[in-house]
Amino acid sequence: MVRILPSSAPTNTILPGYSEKLPKQSALEVGFGLSSAQVNSESFLIAERSIAQASPGGVAVQGKSPQSPGAVAQTALPDNEKPTTFGLNPPKTPLDLLVKVGLLNGSAHARWSETLGPCVTPLSDASTSLASLSLLNAIPTLPGVTDLSGKLTESKLNPDQLTALTDQLKALPGPLSELGGLLPGPDKADGKGSLISLPNTLSTRSVVELVDIPGSANKAVRSTSTLQVASLNLLAGTPFAVSLNVVSQPTLQVTSTGDAKTSSVKYTAPVIEAKQGDKVLFKLDAANPTFDVPIGIPLPDLTTQLPDALKKLPLIGDLANALPKDSPLQSKAGELNKLKLDIGVLRLSIAGLQQKAEDVTQPLKGHHVAASARMLDLQVLPTQALGLPGLPSALAQVSLGEQIARAAAPAGGVVCGTAGGPPAPPANKPAPKEPHLAYTSAYQAIPMFWTGTAMLMVGVILVAALPRHRIRRAQAAADAPAPEEDDQP
Repeated sequence: MVRILPSSAPTNTILPGYSEKLPKQSALEVGFGLSSAQVNSESFLIAERSIAQASPGGVAVQGKSPQSPGAVAQTALPDNEKPTTFGLNPPKTPLDLLVKVGLLNGSAHARWSETLGPCVTPLSDASTSLASLSLLNAIPTLPGVTDLSGKLTESKLNPDQLTALTDQLKALPGPLSELGGLLPGPDKADGKGSLISLPNTLSTRSVVELVDIPGSANKAVRSTSTLQVASLNLLAGTPFAVSLNVVSQPTLQVTSTGDAKTSSVKYTAPVIEAKQGDKVLFKLDAANPTFDVPIGIPLPDLTTQLPDALKKLPLIGDLANALPKDSPLQSKAGELNKLKLDIGVLRLSIAGLQQKAEDVTQPLKGHHVAASARMLDLQVLPTQALGLPGLPSALAQVSLGEQIARAAAPAGGVVCGTAGGPPAPPANKPAPKEPHLAYTSAYQAIPMFWTGTAMLMVGVILVAALPRHRIRRAQAAADAPAPEEDDQP
């Protein structure tokens, strides 16, 4: 996952006043090799009881993410006997500036039985793998020009240092957006020089399943996220190339039994060893989760002493690690490190495990467990020496192996059994004929409605007409001449 301007865009919501309470989104997020497995027995739609999705990648702009092409998904019900798979070789796109991915493969398998419900194996399983990867071929939040004269207005350097820094930036073969020529830029995305690249296959997998509860006939809900990768390269193909060997693979697993006492979160933190040639530079593990690598611009006094391969490049990390072993400068590398100005930092960190557990009453009464972690975070951070107005606190962020797992189970666990199906029709009774469309209940209501209306109108006419008819008859009788009386002689 590549994040540009992380935590810079407000989160939009239809609820008034909640945008300020929610965490801010990145201006742009680009993800790759996404695997998602979900199971929800309380879903509104029966076709969404189980969902598995494998996607080659995705893009989110300020938190808004369209459906990515090439993704495969399965939903159940109905049950799926076999998974759906895909293979994709992504074409060249403008996003190659941030992420360039090679051959991708994925699989999605979602199941839910009409009689056994979720008590099937597998329940929801999604996986993806990618053969090659290069991340951050350029940093779009930094200027794309080499001449920054008069633009470093917020720098904390003194005037002489600021002038020297500006002059040295002009002499670099590339702009700051390409780290002075170390990054290949948007036109080259072969992994050589990319901030991070993948020499071997990387695979992700998400699984939701039911597992046994010790001492109980019921089942617990378990969600597992795994990542498999052998090594990563930092600035491959440059004099500052570093190999990041993943000694221990990360695994995140949450299990809910419906009871807080027996539910659990298990996380195997990765161990990453950074090597330059045969030399181990540092190791990232649970005890030492963070390491900073400075990005320095050599001053003229240092540039004149450097070998030709380093004269016109920024210095990444300790100078002693970049110099040849037999270089006469090795003995005074510590002093020479002071003859550069650090304008940024590459911060590498691992783990970052976050977890949350709570008892719930909706949509079921039980216990909910959630956790998230990252195998490796790489942030590009500016220093006060750079001093460009409007720079964010993090210029870019790459997250590899971002894992999220959630599980919720009813109190006592999930009860597995065979649900009875609908009763079979009598053997001798013929099946009723399907009615014609015009005689379905929806259509029958229409003539009945109009008939009722017509009867009501007739009644109104009768009620309104009869009194008037009676009045006319009474009036006619009153106007008629009285019968003449017979005279008696």
